[in-house]
Amino acid sequence: MGCLIDDLFRAAFTEVQPQDSAVLDLPASRIAMTTDSFVVHPLFFPGGDIGSLAVHGTINDLAMAGAKPLYMSVSFILEEGLEMEMLWRVVQSMRDAAHASGIAIVTGDTKVVERGHGDGLYINTTGIGEIIARQPIAPDRVRSGDTVLLSGDIGRHGMAVMAQREGLRFESAIESDSAPLAGIVREMIEFGVKIHCLRDATRGGVAAVLNEIASASGLQIAIQDGTIPVEDGVRGACEILGLDPLHIANEGRFIAFTAPEDADKALEILRAHNESATIIGTVTTGKAGRVTLQTSIGGTRILDLPAGEILPRIC
Repeated sequence: MGCLIDDLFRAAFTEVQPQDSAVLDLPASRIAMTTDSFVVHPLFFPGGDIGSLAVHGTINDLAMAGAKPLYMSVSFILEEGLEMEMLWRVVQSMRDAAHASGIAIVTGDTKVVERGHGDGLYINTTGIGEIIARQPIAPDRVRSGDTVLLSGDIGRHGMAVMAQREGLRFESAIESDSAPLAGIVREMIEFGVKIHCLRDATRGGVAAVLNEIASASGLQIAIQDGTIPVEDGVRGACEILGLDPLHIANEGRFIAFTAPEDADKALEILRAHNESATIIGTVTTGKAGRVTLQTSIGGTRILDLPAGEILPRIC
């Protein structure tokens, strides 16, 4: 274990200190903290792997609170028999994702479980960030009249993972959208966009996020189906499998609730990073906790939470 830690983990994560806890220089301000676990199967999928996913997921949770990511810890739960070459690939991917995103991996832990009890590799992380938002960003800040924006096309992560796991082949290759979101959020904050709430559309997809915010705010959210961007390959795969893209997980997309007067400014920033970013709806004073979807043929239906877990093991 000592050789594994010294020759593999510390060789990659140079910020890790040689003790069980890290001593951090934190700014004298409010701090955000998050923790998450990653059990995706398979470990590698088009557009990412469990290592980069763990870094991106941790960063994104901090970003959704209006925080600048600073530090993170990582714990590896390894199954006996895991190939060292595979572990090294994951560690390198995690290191590269952290360096590219400006977050430091400063402490960690490693445990080994018996063969058949760990599915190869699980990762647990904790992240710490500095709150840079001028005003709180939370569901109770959402107001009637707010504009609802989506940062890009949806459904790619869940479909990429499922296709890789099940050996499915579609006409168009589908890659995960896994990516860090902190930079985009920081730009919105620095440009003075009045952000009331942010949520990354992970498990349960866009539908789950909208229902969560509607319930927490006690307001109604009305969105338009025709405005929601879905790649043709994802849409076709969902049609074949009988899935709704609004229920499919994402790992690099978020929903923003902004003051209506700042919607155009927010959209300009989002489209500088992803041209498919768009305004998808508004918040109203209708029935509390309800999300409605105006269909392309002019009708309206209620957009419910997904029933059960549509795609297991996507993060």
